[in-house]
Amino acid sequence: MSGPETPALRLLLVVAVALVDVDGRVLVSERPAGKQLAGLWEFPGGKVEAGERPEETLIRELSEELGIRVEEPCLAPLTFASHAYPDFHLLMPLYVCRRWSGTPRPMEGQALKWVRPKALRDLAMPPADAPLIPFLVELLGS
Repeated sequence: MSGPETPALRLLLVVAVALVDVDGRVLVSERPAGKQLAGLWEFPGGKVEAGERPEETLIRELSEELGIRVEEPCLAPLTFASHAYPDFHLLMPLYVCRRWSGTPRPMEGQALKWVRPKALRDLAMPPADAPLIPFLVELLGS
């Protein structure tokens, strides 16, 4: 194969979850000012730390970000996103969770909102999150 070589991008593993309430709405949070992609709406989650499984990451992140407790059997893998940003390549499994303990609240100053799956299309979301919406619409409807 000939042609210029493209430098390999660092692979970043991030895990996200669609928390689904009893009315079939999905929780999204707004990235706070000062963070990369500030002002965009995203699914809760975070970076997988060394030696951590994706489910462990979600349990930790949901406790830190939203003050809720999630049990591993309540996390069901749905799909994933693979997206090349300018300085890294993001791989992001998306889980669905319908059961947790506590009421989600913004522990890190972020805005939260519950949204119908189809209404997710109307939100400004990071490029990696937007392609996940059709899977949630198919699973949850409306």
